[in-house]
Amino acid sequence: MRVEKTDEDWRRELTPEQYAVLREKATERPWSGAHNQTKGPGTFRCAGCGAELFDAGTKFESGSGWPSFYSPASEQAVATEEDRSLFMRRTEVLCASCGGHLGHVFEDGPEPTGLRYCINSCALDFDPEQGETA
Repeated sequence: MRVEKTDEDWRRELTPEQYAVLREKATERPWSGAHNQTKGPGTFRCAGCGAELFDAGTKFESGSGWPSFYSPASEQAVATEEDRSLFMRRTEVLCASCGGHLGHVFEDGPEPTGLRYCINSCALDFDPEQGETA
């Protein structure tokens, strides 16, 4: 289901940093995000709309300074599009439900996919499995 909100709604519901990342395609500073060290079973959700994006079991330490995952929760969880900003050619990762900018995907990740979804921590909320803490 596609989430549609006005710009005013987004600004009211998100922190300034979340708005800059999710709605304006900014990037948080590496190593600054709350979810770099988040461990344990659970689900990472879009901070904008709550959609399930990544299972914590696919998270790995990439050394990049941003939370990294080798696979989204489902094929329908994220969308991708070409990003030619900053004089580079990259693949942008978006929340398929609300269109929020999450980060980028690279082809230098671990098996089984060989992909590294490099995601801004502030674009994520963590929903730990019952009995677990973030």
